[in-house]
Amino acid sequence: MPRRPALARRLIDGYQRDMPLEPRPFATMAREVRSTEAAVLEALADLAGAGTLSRVGAVVPPGVLGASTLAAMVVPEERLVDVASLVNAYPEVNHNYEREHAINLWFVVTASDRARVDAVLKEIEARTGIAVLDLPLERPYRIDLGFSVTWN
Repeated sequence: MPRRPALARRLIDGYQRDMPLEPRPFATMAREVRSTEAAVLEALADLAGAGTLSRVGAVVPPGVLGASTLAAMVVPEERLVDVASLVNAYPEVNHNYEREHAINLWFVVTASDRARVDAVLKEIEARTGIAVLDLPLERPYRIDLGFSVTWN
């Protein structure tokens, strides 16, 4: 639980999109939520430490910077936690989730170029012994995945 839950909720609700793009974004965020830069950084660190927040950063359209792909695996239930942890350990993996389907582990790999994306997929296959399905983007489809954590 964050030390400042109200601040944490304001940060999550206010910055799932439109994060300030400037040299000191956390100072700007602090001004906007009537707090301090140190408190904002502490709240974000608490959220990350609790596993609530996985990253703070820009989301750019696929293909604009580097290369990416959606990947999926059929992971035996008894290995799911271990395989997901291994996948999450790669800095190129920016999110990873379980689905209720035979193909049950899905993740996105983003890297500076396609060769690195391919290398990550091959490493994951080699380390897990499980085939990785590579699903590169054919046609962009954008949905807004911002979700409010506050309500009236």
